[in-house]
Amino acid sequence: MKLLLWALLVGVAAGSFLNYPPLSDEFITVLQSEDSTWKAGRNFNKHLSMRYIHRLMGVHPDSKLYLPEVHHHEIPEGFAIPTEFDSRSAWPMCPTIREIRDQGSCGSCWAFGAVEVMSDRVCIHSKGKENFHFSSEDLVSCCHSCGFGCNGGFPGSAFKYWVNIGIVSGGAYNSSQGCQPYEIPPCEHHIKGPRPKCSEGGITPKCARTCEASYKVDYNDDLHHGRKAYSIRSDEDQIKYEIMTNGPVEGAFTVYVDFLHYKSGVYKHRHGLPLGGHAIRVLGWGEEDGTPYWLCANSWNSDWGDGGLFKILRGSDECGIESEITTGLPETSE
Repeated sequence: MKLLLWALLVGVAAGSFLNYPPLSDEFITVLQSEDSTWKAGRNFNKHLSMRYIHRLMGVHPDSKLYLPEVHHHEIPEGFAIPTEFDSRSAWPMCPTIREIRDQGSCGSCWAFGAVEVMSDRVCIHSKGKENFHFSSEDLVSCCHSCGFGCNGGFPGSAFKYWVNIGIVSGGAYNSSQGCQPYEIPPCEHHIKGPRPKCSEGGITPKCARTCEASYKVDYNDDLHHGRKAYSIRSDEDQIKYEIMTNGPVEGAFTVYVDFLHYKSGVYKHRHGLPLGGHAIRVLGWGEEDGTPYWLCANSWNSDWGDGGLFKILRGSDECGIESEITTGLPETSE
């Protein structure tokens, strides 16, 4: 009788949970009450529109069709892959690896993950001699073959554009850094803070093949190119070898509602419907309390998650995290 009553209570709780609004306190409370490999908390304002949230997921559903030719690394016999690796400590001379960017009210994650990886790899492959902050603004607004700007795009095409056309420099919003800083302002999609309130419908900036007046380099002279664009097959060791050999990579995965509330630990999907595809940067890997993870950097500013970072279950293609890894090599690479 007690077992039946317990089962009924669980059923009622599960059924009522399904009716909780995605950003509600009740939803978060249920996540916090369960034993899990990760902790939940409030990242987004409960009154924020879910249409705004959906818009942050900027990886187009057909993005895999646009991937460049797969490049498989042959791991040398006897090569030892460590149990943990963090690009930030492996290449401390490269400041962009530690940077957390903010895509604002725009589905430009596909572009952010790409330019972050490009920036990291130029520094890594020049052994710290060259630091070039690639412009997400230039890529989002001018790469028409990459997709639909703020309405989503294809990570693989971003790297092909880097190789074929090139991308100029550019920092964060209002930074006056580089040729084309990001035009879309950050907003306070979290709890109360100094940024302006988030609004729906960020419009893709118009492509302008010119630099800011304060930047004394011509647009065409500022273009930096990649030497090769490629993807890594869905294989844990292949992805690890690529990261520790060449630097961070861009990954894409399906975001579910519970991911919005990630705070720490190793994320594994538990509750909620899918919201869309999202691109991020994979920095490394490790284990936490026996649970293997990928260490990733998000582009929802440093107020989200664990200082803008998150860990996600490694080795079982959690939410598709290992199925769409794209990257490339800069011209500075030997």
